[in-house]
Amino acid sequence: MPLPSQYRSLNILAQELPPALAADVEIQWQSLYERCDQGQRDWYRAFVESEHRQELLVAFSCSPALVELCLRKPAWLADFVLNKQLHSHLPDDAWHTELRELCAECESAEDLATVLRDFRNRHWLRIVWRDLNRLAEMEETVRDLSALADACVEVALAFLHQQLVAERGEPRSAEGIPQQLVVIAMGKLGARELNLSSDIDLIFTYPEPGSTVGGPRSDDNQAFFIRLGQRLIQALDARTADGFVFRVDMRLRPYGQSGPLVISFDALEEYYQDQGRDWERYALIKARCIAGDTKEGDRLLQLLRPFVYRRYLDFSAVESLRDMKLMIQREVVRRQLQDNIKLGSGGIREIEFIAQCFQLIRGGQELNLQALQLQVILAELGSMAYLPEPVVDELQAAYKFLRNTEHAIQAWRDEQTQQLPDADNALLALSFAMGFGGDVAAFQDVLALHRQRVAAHFGHVIAPPEVEPDDQQHLSKNRWRAMLDDLDRDLVRQTLEEAGFDDADEAARLLVALLNGASVLRMQGRSRDRLYEFLPLILEDLCDADSPAETLLRLIPLIEAVLRRTAYLVLLMENPAARKRLVVLCEASPWIARQLAAQPVLLDELLDANSLFSVPEKAGLSSELRQRLLRIDSDDLEAQMEALRHFRLAHVLRVAASEVTGSLPLMKVSDYLTYIAEVVLDAVLDVAWQNLLDKYGSPVPAGDDQRHFVILAYGKLGGLELGYGSDLDLVFMHDLPSSYVSDGKRPLDAATFFTRLGQRIIHILTAATRLGPLYEVDMRLRPSGNSGLLVSSFTAFKDYQNSQAWTWEHQALVRVRAVAGDALLAQKFEALRGEILCKPRDIAMLRDEVVNMRQKMRDHLMSASDKNAEFDIKQGSGGIVDIEFMVQYAVLAWSQQHPPLTHYTDNIRILESLAEQGLISAADTRTLIDAYKAFRSQAHRLSLQEQKGLIAETALGTEREIVSRFWQQLMLSP
Repeated sequence: MPLPSQYRSLNILAQELPPALAADVEIQWQSLYERCDQGQRDWYRAFVESEHRQELLVAFSCSPALVELCLRKPAWLADFVLNKQLHSHLPDDAWHTELRELCAECESAEDLATVLRDFRNRHWLRIVWRDLNRLAEMEETVRDLSALADACVEVALAFLHQQLVAERGEPRSAEGIPQQLVVIAMGKLGARELNLSSDIDLIFTYPEPGSTVGGPRSDDNQAFFIRLGQRLIQALDARTADGFVFRVDMRLRPYGQSGPLVISFDALEEYYQDQGRDWERYALIKARCIAGDTKEGDRLLQLLRPFVYRRYLDFSAVESLRDMKLMIQREVVRRQLQDNIKLGSGGIREIEFIAQCFQLIRGGQELNLQALQLQVILAELGSMAYLPEPVVDELQAAYKFLRNTEHAIQAWRDEQTQQLPDADNALLALSFAMGFGGDVAAFQDVLALHRQRVAAHFGHVIAPPEVEPDDQQHLSKNRWRAMLDDLDRDLVRQTLEEAGFDDADEAARLLVALLNGASVLRMQGRSRDRLYEFLPLILEDLCDADSPAETLLRLIPLIEAVLRRTAYLVLLMENPAARKRLVVLCEASPWIARQLAAQPVLLDELLDANSLFSVPEKAGLSSELRQRLLRIDSDDLEAQMEALRHFRLAHVLRVAASEVTGSLPLMKVSDYLTYIAEVVLDAVLDVAWQNLLDKYGSPVPAGDDQRHFVILAYGKLGGLELGYGSDLDLVFMHDLPSSYVSDGKRPLDAATFFTRLGQRIIHILTAATRLGPLYEVDMRLRPSGNSGLLVSSFTAFKDYQNSQAWTWEHQALVRVRAVAGDALLAQKFEALRGEILCKPRDIAMLRDEVVNMRQKMRDHLMSASDKNAEFDIKQGSGGIVDIEFMVQYAVLAWSQQHPPLTHYTDNIRILESLAEQGLISAADTRTLIDAYKAFRSQAHRLSLQEQKGLIAETALGTEREIVSRFWQQLMLSP
């Protein structure tokens, strides 16, 4: 008997859907009614007349595959509504919980297969419904699909493991420890970005070899886990009357399809170490342990991190990604996939490549770039300024649009495709699902715009390196290639001479020695090719230098330093502007060349001229370092120390680059070097403090927000005159009574706590890591010198300064200030410093002591330069130290009557204060300041040239005469 018309027809569909889709949905609706019993028909009729009518129309018109599931299981949709799961987010633990309960009744692999397929299909219906109706954003859709797959793999593995143990015994290590299969998800599942019809890429492994125990026969662990892996694949991948759960792809395992299905951790590590290829690094970027012994699996992935993420900048990733892209483009052309939104131009794969490129280049240093999700990586690239924010916004918008399009394509027939449909109805449904109604052209225009933007951004990131005009490039390459292929020293000298090298013979000797050296001769394959591709480029750039041979001499240690890490050569080949900046800086300063050779990681700084030749103010430095450290686990001291060192090295290089190119004057150079040290010390104190809190708790009473600890800086840092190679003269001080005890599980009295804090600070500053020490530290200026306590209490420091300190220690106090720590204690110290400097003194006795100390210093520290007709800028008569001693004497002698003399710790502002107080004339003050600046400027230049602080006896004669005259008047006249 036919159904009444009020049941069989939706009547007004044509008013709510494009006509072509409305007709199809009408047919599907009638088919559904015919499959339903009376109760289900009533439910569907009520549902379609409710506020959810439009949802049903969208789902039915855009996904015949969803309709097919409803035809097979009419009750599923009603169950989701009844359980309130159709219009709400599922908690993360719901997937595993539900599936475990369903599988609890399974008695065989066949039962398991049925439950898994029903579970997958039922939730696929729910996910598609929510996705097409935008009840879930794209991010929730991919997360739910990934959670669905995780649950299926994990629950199926647990069931099959127990089943196999019952048959063959439990696998154990040689030490008797039970072993489990470890399932590593790769690709989209690893990143929790699965699409509606994704394969799941898996790798199977297990921790340790051994054999099974307790079974009728003993199998070795590998045989056991291979059998288990085969059963797991069968449970998920086999197509039954109920379909399949997920297609399983095992080709990413070591040796691919020709390799064993399962290997041990040791074998896996050995494979990646000895034979791992670039594409396998990319695959492991998204690796995640999803089932089995997840704790051991996470440990394994940590062990594989060094293979994936190099500790140095790895620009070779650009080459490899470029090669992979070319392979994909050839495949696109061969298979006519231009309309493929994943593989075609401007597709999903290009966005993935952009993110992976930065991950592989910088992920070893920027731990935040080791995240799994693509959108997280894009956001990080924006916050780190590796990509402009507008570019990130466009990429994220395109990614979301393309992924939504991909889901709509796959929802149509539940097929594994990213190809835009040809059929009119399918294309119309895609446009409708994407919110464009029946306007297919409007959808195609927006899609084309997103793809154009992605293609443009991809081209900027993965584009071939800039090259010279073809003719010029061809000529220069031929010249240098012929020379390098022959490597006859006379030919090399002649070629260099013709190219304009100033000392062609010496340059030829250096170049031949480099290429005939053991390090180069041991190079093989791609690494050797890179060196021979790099040399013509750098030799051509050297032709523009004023002293090509000398600059080559400075560059060779850098080249030798990167022969094992030729990715740095790729960095310079990929970035001609950075290569030219390298030549300019190394020609200007051997100190810069040595820094780059010692730490090639600094080559990254040459990429951006804007950042290289501009140094942020102290607030900017502090913010940058804080952001770097926030990305590191607070308990990872090694990573924190590396981040601190890289920060300091990079910013000191920027200061030097700015100085040698003339964009930063002398006074600013010292200011910025001082700011860098202050910011680093503040961060070091934070790291050390947190480290001790974790171990011992805090000695500070509850409710007190101060640390009661400061770092005092003496000398150049105290006087804001830090140089490139300056040590840090430091003193540590606290002001808590020793009776206070920390509140941790291992309590310490306050004095011991602060002593250990000081020790930890010194360790962080001076430990010789891969990037060297942060700073050399001198603690000899603390009370009682090396024999005194490492950390002084405020009371002890005060007593020492008032009753035991020598005059030279009060001189040193002139240039002391708190640079990190408790603000209140810093104020207390500043008040104490003022009191001590303002103490009444016998002027004649003070003058004699200062003069005698100056003479002792000169006798002890002066080199033999006087005999060589050279002048020591610092220690020579009329040099820097004479000015410093006069300033210190003036502060100690006159501060009682003129307290403002104690306000500053740097010599120039103290000299200005002497003029303001009427103690020295303004004209004399200016001449002394000018002389002081001239000396310091010369000292800075010599430092960057790696020369001692010695100049010709006749140099700076006027300045020396001025200082000597003032010394005579102030320090020697009665």
